[in-house]
Amino acid sequence: MDSVDKPGFQKYLFTFLRIAIGWHFLYEGIAKIFTPNWSSASYLLNSSGPLAGFFIAMAQNQFLVYLADYTIIFGLIIIGLALFIGLSTRIAALSGVGLLFLFYISNPPFSINPIGYGIEGHYLIVNKNLVEMLTLLAMAFIPKTSFFSVENLRNLKTETLATNVVDVPKEANHYLNPKALDRRNMVKNLISIPLLGGFVYSVARNYGWGSHEETHLRNQIGASDASSGATIKLARQLDLSELKGPIPSGKIKGVDIGRLICGGNLISGFAHSRDLIYVSNFLKKYFTTEKVIETFNLCEASGINTTAIGTGEMERSILQKHWKRGGKIQWLAPMYPDEKDYKKIIDLATDNGAMGTMLIGNLGDQWVREGKFDLINNVVEYSKSKGVIAGVAGHELSTFQGLEDNGINADFYMKTLHDTSYWSWRDNEPKEKMIIDNYAIDNYWARKPQETVDFMESLNKPWIAFKVLAAGAFHPRQGFKFAFENGADFACVGMFDFQVVEDANILNEILVDQQFTRKRNWMA
Repeated sequence: MDSVDKPGFQKYLFTFLRIAIGWHFLYEGIAKIFTPNWSSASYLLNSSGPLAGFFIAMAQNQFLVYLADYTIIFGLIIIGLALFIGLSTRIAALSGVGLLFLFYISNPPFSINPIGYGIEGHYLIVNKNLVEMLTLLAMAFIPKTSFFSVENLRNLKTETLATNVVDVPKEANHYLNPKALDRRNMVKNLISIPLLGGFVYSVARNYGWGSHEETHLRNQIGASDASSGATIKLARQLDLSELKGPIPSGKIKGVDIGRLICGGNLISGFAHSRDLIYVSNFLKKYFTTEKVIETFNLCEASGINTTAIGTGEMERSILQKHWKRGGKIQWLAPMYPDEKDYKKIIDLATDNGAMGTMLIGNLGDQWVREGKFDLINNVVEYSKSKGVIAGVAGHELSTFQGLEDNGINADFYMKTLHDTSYWSWRDNEPKEKMIIDNYAIDNYWARKPQETVDFMESLNKPWIAFKVLAAGAFHPRQGFKFAFENGADFACVGMFDFQVVEDANILNEILVDQQFTRKRNWMA
């Protein structure tokens, strides 16, 4: 007889299969406990398929999110442990089937999911959840004697053990040692115990023994080293369950806008990443359609109700898909119009749902330098004629001085503002180049911050500040405080999904702090 046909081999095979699935469940449950502020909310917000509306609505109810979190964590741990050691195997297997079914139906592979089609583990209808679910379903109906397990220990009887091992009449077998057989079978049924020890070691190695680098970064939180601020933000990720409340808002020509605006550079794949040449490709890979929509959902829940993403086909299609799913985020469209046909891009933006337009900063600076104030005025006035708010963006203080001197009646200005105490600011370097001529050096975005503050204080016009974090060199706590204390009515910042709640909480804390001081009146 071939060895694989022997009952003993099959019993070992089924046992290790059960332990492997138990390991997976148990590890997933414990990993979620060790993951700071893990929540099912983001997974639910990413739901797709026929029941997406139900799961997304569930994610927006804090009590239901708490309930789902605890059910998933303790469900995974209890089911995993039961499968691992072989205790109430049938109940554990069926419970695992139920849990996996919920995972499957909330994000089925036959719909467009957050990581797209064709990704390893997703094969149109079949995915890992379905495979594991069917395996557990089969295991639930395999006789429990087909496994070595803890629950089989109570069924061990010396007489049955003896006659099962040696196929001769009991009275004729003079060499059997019942106690030895009992110990041997007990050891087999406890085969999972040393593996459980290996599991504990693995978890401790992954979560209990942090690296020196991680410890060093965590120890720096709260320190004054601004250069590590952007990295430290990753050490703690907040979810909706920790949102302290939606951020306040202001109005521009009757349009209600959250004080924070979700910037478009990250989503578009363009960011001031200095010499980190991989960042652009990373952003494009990270911000899939579903990831952008997830970020928008988090923004809306946090009171960040407006985004400033571009007018490209990709951006427009994402917005349309988000709105069709019930999303409400407003689109303030940065524009790069053609001088000879400036109406085309304005029509494109407004016809596709933009509630406002703004001449993009690079072009605002360039056209003012070239004295094309009539062209700027035409862009602003045509946008307003389309029934939307219209603004002009720029990096240079001279841009806005020129707009004011030439009577450009924009509804708002969008101007860079940041402190000069970040790590890459070079005090000994003359700041003679305009920002649009300085991208090869890429270390400043507001050459005259104090002069900007003084000038904006004299204007009765809403001001959206951008580059307030100096392209990631400042922690939001420092960048937001500087911008809003110095007169900005809004701040446009690029945000990853895992930064949204933290940024909202930081802004709320800053604005209610008794030490918050602001000289300029709120203009929106």
